[in-house]
Amino acid sequence: MRQFKRAGLLVSIICTLATGCDRGTLSDQIGRQAPVFSISDGQHAVDLQSLQGKVIVLNFWASWCAPCVEEMPSLQAFQQQMPQVQVVAISSNEAFAKYQHYVAQQHLTLLTVFDENQTSNKLYGSFKFPETYIIDKRGIIRRKLIGPQDFTSPGFLKYIQKLNS
Repeated sequence: MRQFKRAGLLVSIICTLATGCDRGTLSDQIGRQAPVFSISDGQHAVDLQSLQGKVIVLNFWASWCAPCVEEMPSLQAFQQQMPQVQVVAISSNEAFAKYQHYVAQQHLTLLTVFDENQTSNKLYGSFKFPETYIIDKRGIIRRKLIGPQDFTSPGFLKYIQKLNS
C-alpha cells in the first residue's frame, strides 16, 4: 500500500512540474501591440516599426540551443516559401563569433540579427529559447509559440496565409 502512495505522490509531483514548465503559451501579450525595437549587429539590422504592414514571424533563438537548431531549417524554408511574410530571427545570449559561425555554416538567408544586449527579447519577456511571436500587419501579436516548430506544416502555412490576406 505504501508503494502505491509513493507512486501516486511521484505522479502528482511530475504533473505539477510539467505544468510548471509552461512558459506562457497563452501570453497576456496576445492581442496587444507588439513592442517595437531597432537593433544592428554591424552586419544586419532590423527596425520592427518599419516592417508594419507585413506579417512578421519574430523568432528568438541561439546557436547553442538544440531546439532552436532543430527548427531553423523549417524557418528558413518557410521564409523561402512565403517571401511576402517577414521572418526576423534574433539571436542573443551567446558569443557573437559563435553566432556568426553558425549563420555562415548553415547558409542562413533569412533576416537574422545578433542582439548582444538582449534588448529585443527583454521587451517580449523571452529568455528561454526558442520562442516565436506571430505579429499581424497592424503590429498586433496574434500567437506565441514555444519550443521548436515546423514552420512548413500545412496548419501553420494556412494560418499565416489567412493572416496575410
